[in-house]
Amino acid sequence: MTNRPNFYAAAPLDRASLRRKDEEWLTEAWLAPNARVLPVWQSQNFVAGPPDAPRAVMLPGDGLEAVPIFLGVMNGGPMNGDPVFAVDLSMVEDPDALPALRGQGRFEDLRATGPLMPEDEASVCAYARGMVWWNARHRFCGVCGAPAASAEGGHVRLCTNPDCATHHFPRTDPAVIMLVHDGGDRAVLGRQSRFPPGMHSVLAGFLEPGESLEDTVAREVFEEVGLTVTDIRYRSSQPWPFPSSLMLGFTARATSFDIDTGNDELESAAWFDRAFLRDHTPDETFRLARPDSIAHRLIREWIAEG
Repeated sequence: MTNRPNFYAAAPLDRASLRRKDEEWLTEAWLAPNARVLPVWQSQNFVAGPPDAPRAVMLPGDGLEAVPIFLGVMNGGPMNGDPVFAVDLSMVEDPDALPALRGQGRFEDLRATGPLMPEDEASVCAYARGMVWWNARHRFCGVCGAPAASAEGGHVRLCTNPDCATHHFPRTDPAVIMLVHDGGDRAVLGRQSRFPPGMHSVLAGFLEPGESLEDTVAREVFEEVGLTVTDIRYRSSQPWPFPSSLMLGFTARATSFDIDTGNDELESAAWFDRAFLRDHTPDETFRLARPDSIAHRLIREWIAEG
């Protein structure tokens, strides 16, 4: 196992969290000539360049009338770096009509462009997308229903009802994703009906209240393919902003081997030999999970260990 970060992790900026409570500094940073803004429109990121090599576009804040979400600073520390913000332009019917955007790029789904972008740019885009998504879906207090205002640079939604005044913080849904092997040269891969043609991946599922991560691995494997497992080992993690998950990667060794997908969670699942996974040329009948996913990394690492 290597120590390199997964796609969408390790964004190359200092989050400068202490600056979030400094409203005067945030206002000055937003207006600063070195401020950089990542526009997001209907969960799509703003990119430029050829379709097979898109690049993230960071614009000055001039001309973008939106509530800024402070992401951090780049090219320096929190005292002297370039402040970076995200803005949600989803309420604009035609963002191409905005003078600040015209001719600068296009909005694309990060699920399509992310694997083609430099990893550091993809990670900042993922951060921006995740923060915009959370703010857009927490405009009202979940306790009393009153409007919730943006605070602390967009990292808090504050209930405007003084009798409630609940602080709401961004939430990330923990999910386990695991490669199940037989202790030898076979691993379980499955596919869901919504997958692209031929795509197979490892198993995954969300953590439930009262579970440890290991509990979730064992439960999800049994629910999806009817196998029991042991030797559950953590590998690495990946932020997955589609829309707001943290994928926690594991391997696990099966102690039973007859696959049962009768609960309809998967379209199909089977044991696959290491040699087949290593040597097969991707086609419409079989391909691995997308290359920017931790699923792909788990499979490739297991192949390399054999």
